[in-house]
Formats: sequence, structure tokens, C-alpha cells
Amino acid sequence: MKIIKQLYILLILVSTLASAQVKFEAKPSKTKLGINERLRIDFEMNQDGDNFNPPDFNGFTVVGGPNQSVSNSWINGKRSFKKTYSYFLAPKKRGNFTISQATITIEGETFKTTPLKIEVTAAVDIPKDPNDPNYLASENIHLVAEISKTNPYLNEAITVVYKLYVSPKIAVDNWNEIDSPRYNDFWSQNINTQGQKVQNGTYKGEDYRYLVLRKTVLYPQKTGKLNIEPLTLDLSMRVPSNRRDIFGSLLMTRVNRTVSAGNQTINVKGLPEEGKPADFTGAVGDFKLNVSSSKTELDATESLLLNVKVSGNGNLKLFKLPKISLPSSLEVYEPEHKEDVTTNLSGMQGSISDSYTVVPQFKGKYPIPSISFSYFDLKSKSYKRLTSNEIVINVLNGPSNNVVASNANQAANSNKQAVVLNNDQFAFIKTKTNFSAVKPKHFFKTSTFWSLLLLPFLAIPLAILIRKKKATRDADVSGNKIRKANKLARKYLSNAKKALGKKEAFYIALEKALHNYLKAKLQIETNELSKDKIKSLLAGKGVEETVIKDFEGILESCELARYTPIDIVTMQEDYDKAAKTISLIDKQAR
Repeated sequence: MKIIKQLYILLILVSTLASAQVKFEAKPSKTKLGINERLRIDFEMNQDGDNFNPPDFNGFTVVGGPNQSVSNSWINGKRSFKKTYSYFLAPKKRGNFTISQATITIEGETFKTTPLKIEVTAAVDIPKDPNDPNYLASENIHLVAEISKTNPYLNEAITVVYKLYVSPKIAVDNWNEIDSPRYNDFWSQNINTQGQKVQNGTYKGEDYRYLVLRKTVLYPQKTGKLNIEPLTLDLSMRVPSNRRDIFGSLLMTRVNRTVSAGNQTINVKGLPEEGKPADFTGAVGDFKLNVSSSKTELDATESLLLNVKVSGNGNLKLFKLPKISLPSSLEVYEPEHKEDVTTNLSGMQGSISDSYTVVPQFKGKYPIPSISFSYFDLKSKSYKRLTSNEIVINVLNGPSNNVVASNANQAANSNKQAVVLNNDQFAFIKTKTNFSAVKPKHFFKTSTFWSLLLLPFLAIPLAILIRKKKATRDADVSGNKIRKANKLARKYLSNAKKALGKKEAFYIALEKALHNYLKAKLQIETNELSKDKIKSLLAGKGVEETVIKDFEGILESCELARYTPIDIVTMQEDYDKAAKTISLIDKQAR
């Protein structure tokens, strides 16, 4: 009987040790997949921990996650706990990859997962199962790049409009731009599409809803075949499943999918060489030339503005205006360049101009010769030349140019002197000087001398004061904890601010900031972070009830954010509210 009791006690001890063993594992959904498939990795632990750090997922793009789930169960009086961080990955290329270790801290000890070997093969055929959510998503959502012209001339405007077509059968909850096109060899400008509404249309003959995501105007700067890179989105959507609820309605399944507009190629034609003017500077479009003067009559030393202006439709920002040629008797300053150009789906429209400030020096009439401007006309597909009219500037009052010249000649003749030859007439010119003061100043007994002499004596009481302050601060254990908590909260709040716009990363950083702040402020551990205990501890420290409710509201927002779509405005409001609430708790807590 005694032996049986000992065996029973030993069995209980073994089971207790086994239940207390910490498990932290990485579980992939598959170890071999096609490049067009998705991979799910779950990081599971049987005890709660802090400071979870995922691996870098080299060779993969994170298209979803981290999704966090927690489950508690009681079986035969024993508690079973499981916490999971889930990531959804899309491979970047084929090959064999190693997903490195993830780490977490549990009860002060760091645990690591085992590295995973993943093989990515060529694209595989996805079964066309009408009940498969991924297949339904691929068949009912399309990202399309509509190009206005695929064979433009050099410097001719084309537009790219990106539209997302969504079937009425599915619903899109959220989308995120994961790869933006870089328009190499193009001058580009995006057109504001904010406020665009969902519209009804058709895609391949079927009824769809669509949203215009982006409009871009491009001016090709090279000839030949040019590539337009794709726009790529990560979408979170709901698709119908083959299951129904108790009322007979189809249940929806949440799916993440990456869609791309695909690469587009355009063939850019060069401008014809036949008939190209010698002064052609690359203007392409439909233009008008205007040369005007602010005054045609004035006195000498007065100024006028001479304006050269080209207006119309075309690549206004991509060519230079013609220069004017003026008589030497007119003083001309560098022109002031102005652009009044707007860009829409038809390209650039408006005008560019150069304004010259001109100051005549002598009396007389001065003709401003006409100038010409050539451009390539897209309608007639030929070069055209515009010529301005001649402008005459009449200077009414001022010295005469001829009189001044004759007076200068007379003065030169009357003051003629014999030229005396001198061997030193081309003497070396010194480029450096070495001056010395007439009355040199001495450093002794100057203000600088006395300042440097007295500075060490003045620094002694200052050093004593700083040392006392430091000793007082080091002795303030509670204050140091508060400062450490504030520093940690600011650190995580700064991480949350950097992640604005990325829902999961933002709310994870915000939740960490609040938890770590409370742990230091209230001197509690992670397993004691319950809403009731937080509320009672804060109330015990004299924190107002409204501030406590605000703090609880922020924690609830962090929890709800994992399951509901959140926009960047709501994220900014939650960030400001968290910073304000932490500041109020610091001021009110005793």
C-alpha cells in the first residue's frame, strides 16, 4: 500500500512538471508551395509572454498579420492555455529559403523557435473549385491599368488610370498599396483622386463596381519600348462560402489576396527629322507666342518690363523659351521665369513666361527685333513656327549717344600726353597683403584674460550644485521608476507614430506602450494586467474616473482594431488620446 502511494505521488509530480513545461513552436501551413500560393505560419506558445519578435521572413512578403488569438480551456480541472501569432506570406521568387528563429520572453527567460525550411517552386495550377474562397476571390476582383495611348510621340502626354473592379458577389473590407510603380524614363505627375466614389460599370461584359485608385499623367523622355511598372495591392475581402446560417443566408469567409495591374509596354515614336527647325527645343503640343512691353515711351534710366510668353497645351515645363536680342544701349537684367501650369488628364495646360527688366541709357528709338518659336504640332504631325511682331521703344528724354561720344573724343584729344617708356611699366601685382597694427594689443590684462582666469573658480560651485542634484535624483527610486516608465511609453508611442497608416503594427505598438507604462507606474507584473485591477489601482492613486475610462477605452480600441477596419484618422485620434491620458495620469497619480 505504501509503494502504491509513492507511485501515485511520483505520477502527480511528473504530470505537474510536464504541464509546467514551456512550449514555443513555429508551425507552417506547408513546407513546399508554388510562387503563386500563400504560406501561413503560426507561432504558438502555451504560456503568455512579452516582447515577441518575429523573424525577418527573408524571401517573402508579409501580406497579412500578425493576427493574434488566445484560447483558455479547462479539461478535468486542468487549465490549458494557447496564444498564437499568425502571419500570411507571399514568396518573392523561387528557391529554397530558411525562416529564422522567432523569440519571446516568458517569466524572464527567452525562448526561440526552430528555423523552418521552405521550398518555393514554379507556379502551380490552382483548382477551379467554385467553393474555394481563393478561387472565388481571383475570379471576382481585378486591378486594371487603362492607358490612353500605347504609341505616343516623344514628349506627348499619355494618362494611366488604375481601376479596381469588384464583383457584387464579394465585399472588400480594406486595401493596402504594397508596391507603387516607378515611372522610369517618364516625366510624371499624379492627379488627386481623393473623394472618388464607387461607380457601376462592366468588366468583360459582366456587371461590376469599380473605384478609380490613381490617375497619372506621363510624358515619355526616351524613344523605343518603355515599361510601365504595375501597381500592386493587398486586399482584405469577404467571399461567399458553401455554408449557410439558420436563416438560409450564405456565410461569408474572410480572404487576403494580392492583385496587380501587370506590366504595360508602350512604344514611343521619335519626332520626325524632316523639317525639324534648327532652333527646336523639344516643345510638343499646341502653343501661342506673345511678346509684349509694359511701356513703349519713357525717359532714360527709367525701366520697362519685356515679357516673352508661351501658352497652350503641351509639355510646358519641359522646354526653354526663346531668348531676346536687344541693342547694347539698353541695359538688360536676367529674366524672371514664371509658370502658371495645371495638369489634368489631357496633360499640361497654361503658360510659361520670362520677364526681362530693361533700362535705356540714352535718348532715341530702339527697335526690339521679332523672335520666333518652333514646336511640333500633334494634330498636323508637323513642325510649326510662331513669330512675334517688332516693338519700337521711344526714349524721349536723356543724353544723346552721339553727343556723349563726341565729347569723350574731344576730351581725349585735348589731354594728349607723350608716352614715356619705362622698363617697370608691367610690374608684378601682389595678390596678398600683410598688414600689422600701428599699436599692437597685448593679451595680458584684457577682458578675455580675466575671464579665463576666473572661469575655474566660478565652475566649482556649479559642479557642487550639479553633484547634489544628481545625488538627490539617484536617491529618488520612485521618481526614477516614473521617468523610466515615461521614457518607455514615449519609445513605444514613437514606434506607434511611425506606424500610422499600418493598422496592425500601430495598435500592437500602442498596446505595448500602455502595458509597459502601467507595469512601471503601478509596479505590477504582466499576469496582473486585468481591467478591474488597473481601475482599482489607478483610483487608489487619485486618478480621476474620466481619465481611467479614457485609458480603458484606448485598450479596448487596441483589441477591437484587430477585427474591424480602421482608417488613419481614427489611428491619429487614438494616438493623441493615449499621449494625453498618460500625461494626465502622471499629473494626478499620488
